[in-house]
Amino acid sequence: MRARNLAEPYPFVSTDDSAVEAARLLAERSLPALLVLDADGLPNAVVPGSQLIRQILPSYVLDDPQLAAVVDEQHMAEASERLGNLTVAEWLPPHVFPPPMVGPDARPMEVAALMARSHSPLVAVIERGSSRVTLLGSVTAARLMRHFTGAR
Repeated sequence: MRARNLAEPYPFVSTDDSAVEAARLLAERSLPALLVLDADGLPNAVVPGSQLIRQILPSYVLDDPQLAAVVDEQHMAEASERLGNLTVAEWLPPHVFPPPMVGPDARPMEVAALMARSHSPLVAVIERGSSRVTLLGSVTAARLMRHFTGAR
């Protein structure tokens, strides 16, 4: 078994897409993270949903977690409305890192080790050609667990 066999299509957004549409994709598909591609269609970032939620919380809630108990739904609606004017690039946390990537011939244990080291819920599988790089799919933590445990 190789990464190409484990890779599955994974929904993605581009840096120029609407943050609202990206948030809806994350929510509707119950994704653990957002896969963001750059203008050339290459993996740019994998951002866990928890870090995207952090971006819409008011800073005072982050500074004093006790305030979270008194923030009402109206304040959260206002926080969500801020997404309306943002692109994905503007919504991303200030320090995003390139997603972990492997070639199509990587073995499952290599993919798992990279996933564990990078604390990422997915690893992009890419193929490098003579003049371009192509995203073949992604291996998720769930897919690896199915492989290692024999679960369906």
